[in-house]
Amino acid sequence: MIPRYSRKIMTDIWSDNNRYRCWLNVELAAVEAMAEAGLVPAEAVATIKAKADFDAKRVEEIEAVTRHDVIAFLTNVAEYVGEPSRFIHMGMTSSDVLDTAYNMQLLEAGSILLADIDKMLDVLKRRAYEHKDTVQMGRSHGIHAEPITFGLKLAIWYDEMQRNKNRLLAALEDVRVGKISGAVGTFAHLPPQIEENALAALGLAPAPASSQIVQRDRHAAFFTALAVLGGTLEKIAVEIRHLQRTEVYEAEEFFHQGQKGSSAMPHKRNPVLSENVSGLCRLLRSYALAALENQPLWHERDISHSSVERVIGPDATITADFALSRLTGVVDKLLVYPDNMMKNLEKTGGLYASQTLLLALARRGVSREDAYKMVQRNAMQVWEHGADFLQTLLADAELMERLDEQTVRDAFDFKVQLRHVDHIFRRVFGE
Repeated sequence: MIPRYSRKIMTDIWSDNNRYRCWLNVELAAVEAMAEAGLVPAEAVATIKAKADFDAKRVEEIEAVTRHDVIAFLTNVAEYVGEPSRFIHMGMTSSDVLDTAYNMQLLEAGSILLADIDKMLDVLKRRAYEHKDTVQMGRSHGIHAEPITFGLKLAIWYDEMQRNKNRLLAALEDVRVGKISGAVGTFAHLPPQIEENALAALGLAPAPASSQIVQRDRHAAFFTALAVLGGTLEKIAVEIRHLQRTEVYEAEEFFHQGQKGSSAMPHKRNPVLSENVSGLCRLLRSYALAALENQPLWHERDISHSSVERVIGPDATITADFALSRLTGVVDKLLVYPDNMMKNLEKTGGLYASQTLLLALARRGVSREDAYKMVQRNAMQVWEHGADFLQTLLADAELMERLDEQTVRDAFDFKVQLRHVDHIFRRVFGE
């Protein structure tokens, strides 16, 4: 991912130095487990642990000749260790190191993403309670429906973000595994105990069965979880973009002192951060597709997944981290305009009362179909002629035969429609 959309805390995980450090940790854990099993001399392990190191540039130089990254790495480590290096990687295959270390990097990245989600949850909760009673028109198909509160919208986002956190936690458990089972997963040259002990030292569990690789359904689940997370982020971003439209103007991104909205039009204040998040989330979905296509490899493995993962591992986690951080800042500083929300709610002259009136007629013995017709014909007068909804209702003789004037007027009290918001908040926040 380009620096513009990257945070150092995440890019550091995918640096060459950290990748090689993970490789070395796998090799050291394996050789220690071999020593405990009496397969490697203890004094050799002591030397290996004391001297083992690497130089990323030197690895690159060696790989230019060997054209094999793990061999280049092992060659460089051997330059530091000397003779005892013959015990490093004994009975192992490249994927024992690569897959185990890759999952370690995904877990590191996942811990940052979980912290990002927690920050987003904190902001959503604070702002939800801030606007729990801020009345806003709810819309379906982009058209006025019935009143909600802006806090309720935020509570829905919070609830969804909790599910994203749970999905990510589950996906991280899927990749919290490694393998040191050899060339085709049969433990032909090392007993399973070596794998179990080495991985335990690394905080991982053994994949119960592996071929030459850890199976890629685990990684597909991880990247899919990030794509679903991205769907939520874009959902929030799109809503903010809609609410900032001039014709709506119920909320907008914070506009910094000195910020410019357009090179041509000095008046512009654009939702550029939310639009940026929308674009980044398209990338997250594409990474999930790539991970899904990595599942069907040839026989015990081929290498077609490798190039894909070298891209999507860093890019997907860096993108998710950046998008989460950016959108959290947008929601945190979001400017909310309750007066405009109320003005918009009143634009259709109380059409939001239509269902309340429909139900009132049904309770008075009118069939649902007839009740619908009575209310709809009055509502259409508002849409088509700009009539006052309340006055058209009161002038409708057939309707008023069934309802008294006070019942009709009471239908326009949106507070009745919002009487259960507190209950919804208790269900979402458990308070």
